[in-house]
Amino acid sequence: MSRIEPARPPYDREVAARLDAMMPPGVPPIGLFRTFVRNLPMSTAMGGWGSYELSKRLSLTMRDREIIIDRTCARCRCEYEWGVHIAFFAERVGLNDSQIRSITHGQSTDVCWVDDRDRLLIEVTDALHDAAQLGDDLWQRLHAQLSDDQALDVFMLAGWYHAISYAANCAQVDLEPGAPRFAEY
Repeated sequence: MSRIEPARPPYDREVAARLDAMMPPGVPPIGLFRTFVRNLPMSTAMGGWGSYELSKRLSLTMRDREIIIDRTCARCRCEYEWGVHIAFFAERVGLNDSQIRSITHGQSTDVCWVDDRDRLLIEVTDALHDAAQLGDDLWQRLHAQLSDDQALDVFMLAGWYHAISYAANCAQVDLEPGAPRFAEY
């Protein structure tokens, strides 16, 4: 049961407009967004950054983005946000069941990862989660594969989804119906 009751319809005009801006057209608002609009100034402020992180303006590929988000959410034990991203994006970016299982419970060295870039992104995400820092060797390997703007996007994306995970976990947002669960992988 959620600690913070999500907004429920009928929404007032401002809340409805914010929720519409947060979701694709015609898709009902998810529980996390209905929780965030309980603090309308905060959710409005988050809109610009959140839309950048999920847009084509991000310098990373959609697959890169989802590996970082899914791994960050899994490491933060945020089943809510992990499940939403697995449901909406895993198939679109070509993550198979073994890779989803590895992102959730495994390591960058698991045999399902055949692409060095995928392995590197998991390793970087783990280092950011564990130490909020990259060692020199890991930085050199990252910098050999990613531009400076891509590296900055990796750092900020992982940090953003730490914040999202903290909010979803602490508010105990109810899991979305039909979204995958950690135990399924």
